[in-house]
Amino acid sequence: MTSYCIITTKWIGAILCACVALTAFAQHTPNRLAAVLNHKKVRVCIWPEYYGITYRNSKTQLLEGVDAEMALELGKDLGVSVEFVDSSFANLVADVTGNKCDVAMFAVGVTPQRAEKLRFTQPTLVSDIYGITTRTNRHIKTWTDIDQPGVVVAVMKGTLHEPVMRERLKAATLKVVDSPMAREQEVTSGRADVFMTDYPYSRRMLKTTDWARLVSPTSPFHATPYAYAMAPGDEIWALRLEQFVRDVKKDGRLMKTASRYQLNPIVVKP
Repeated sequence: MTSYCIITTKWIGAILCACVALTAFAQHTPNRLAAVLNHKKVRVCIWPEYYGITYRNSKTQLLEGVDAEMALELGKDLGVSVEFVDSSFANLVADVTGNKCDVAMFAVGVTPQRAEKLRFTQPTLVSDIYGITTRTNRHIKTWTDIDQPGVVVAVMKGTLHEPVMRERLKAATLKVVDSPMAREQEVTSGRADVFMTDYPYSRRMLKTTDWARLVSPTSPFHATPYAYAMAPGDEIWALRLEQFVRDVKKDGRLMKTASRYQLNPIVVKP
């Protein structure tokens, strides 16, 4: 940056100094939308284990779920291709802020901890917390049986359930594991009595296993809005994603897609 100071005399005894800053380059501001359009590709972070949201079918290796389909709709709206990037809740912040993807679209719960580091669109879904236990578990019959002495509650590391249950449990023991498979194994082996999840994943357990039993809260426990997440600091990209969410709500694409995966009860309406 080069600065010049021009001294002039105007009126009696008055000296004005006008300093003009000249820059060789304009100040850099992020413009992810321009980059996406230029490369004709939008990179979308997903968690491929998220049933009904962004689930990679082991038989077909194809992605299924409301946000997998919404990502393709985003690509259509932008006129670009979609590149899915495998991520997880544990790696969410690092992947998004580290430019591994342009947006995370896997029903990311809007929590205070994440909101400090990420920017979110308006919510698309909202879910409470649910428990999954076995049909044979003698300790857990109702929601009130969960937070009791001797009960072990499993949660997956990096999910919103970890900080919530760490704060809310007073008598039960919290056990944090690294994967959904580990979470389920803790319960089926008897090392844990129940694991905590959300509405979409609870549908998977009830549909794909013969041992899972749902434990629902008797009143709202901790409803969390889900949205799409991006790195902060790019207003143009944020406004474009916000427009996309408004559009798919208004024209019915979100509700229609969610209904195919039996998730219409948790869609946030326009």
